[in-house]
Amino acid sequence: MAGSTPIYGIPYPESSDLVANYPALGEGLADKLEDKLPTYSATAPTSPSVGQVWVDSSGPIGKVWNGSAWTIFSGAGSANFSDTATGTYTDAGINYKYITYTGSGTLTITTAGFADVLVIGGGGGGATGQAGGGGAGQHLYLTSVYLPDTVQTVTIGAGGGSNSPGNSSALQSLLSVGGGRGGSGASNTLGTGGAGGSGGGGGSTATGVATLSGGTGLASTFAGGTGGSDQATFRVGGGGGGASAAGSNGTSTNAGTGGAGGAGVANSLTGTAVTRCGGGGGGSSVSAAGGAGGSGGGGVGAGAFGAATSGTANTGSGGGGAGGSFPTPGNGGSGVIIIRVKV
Repeated sequence: MAGSTPIYGIPYPESSDLVANYPALGEGLADKLEDKLPTYSATAPTSPSVGQVWVDSSGPIGKVWNGSAWTIFSGAGSANFSDTATGTYTDAGINYKYITYTGSGTLTITTAGFADVLVIGGGGGGATGQAGGGGAGQHLYLTSVYLPDTVQTVTIGAGGGSNSPGNSSALQSLLSVGGGRGGSGASNTLGTGGAGGSGGGGGSTATGVATLSGGTGLASTFAGGTGGSDQATFRVGGGGGGASAAGSNGTSTNAGTGGAGGAGVANSLTGTAVTRCGGGGGGSSVSAAGGAGGSGGGGVGAGAFGAATSGTANTGSGGGGAGGSFPTPGNGGSGVIIIRVKV
């Protein structure tokens, strides 16, 4: 009777086996080996067995099936970089160092391996007129990103100016799109909010259209809020979308309040929780009634006699929409990239 290995049950012939049994033994051996040999494909094998190895060709990176999920299978450990670290800290007994890029540059990886990465695109600019606030740039956070031992190009997206979307940030093939521009209250052709990482808020109009929609979130479900007008007294812009919430709609009745920007999201990659990517508040034709900026650095929308503020630099937050007497909106905040490795 054939023997079998204790772990994978691979059959082998014993001295008592008949020659006639060899074809079946050979087939069993081939089946077992085929089951355990790595599969090279862009899609995971169906119905895998424990210990089966899959090389994801889209990476490429090896993974092993542990009975419930595919886990990374590699001899690589943590990546290391030779650039001066921005800071170090210990969390749950693990030592980390990280580097923060507030402007474009390069990252020199001296040891290939895995890192945790945050990539944030530039925030969208607010718009002119009683206008929408800018949307936040995409908040892209990934763990266990494989970085090869080479010099990486780091691109930090600038925030958008008046009526302009934010610019994308990038590390290697990781791309974070900029936020959508706010919708203008001075131009019906630019009245709707622009699409982006999060959408820009809609603008307003004096005639013809009572409400103008906010832009869609290309990298999220968080759109900008709707702008509006009663076409007689009040004109308001919608708030820009944030990384964790949509922008609020402007209120074109009673107080005529601009929409608040959507909330940002917190990340602790540097050892301390920091909220980024808030949406810009919408502008208003009413005194002191601009929309609040979203948490994480969103710019405040202007009222009739106030000035809009810009999104906070290196947070990817949207700029506030312009109000009545001050036509200049806030710019979007620039993006940021942070890389963390174990040491």
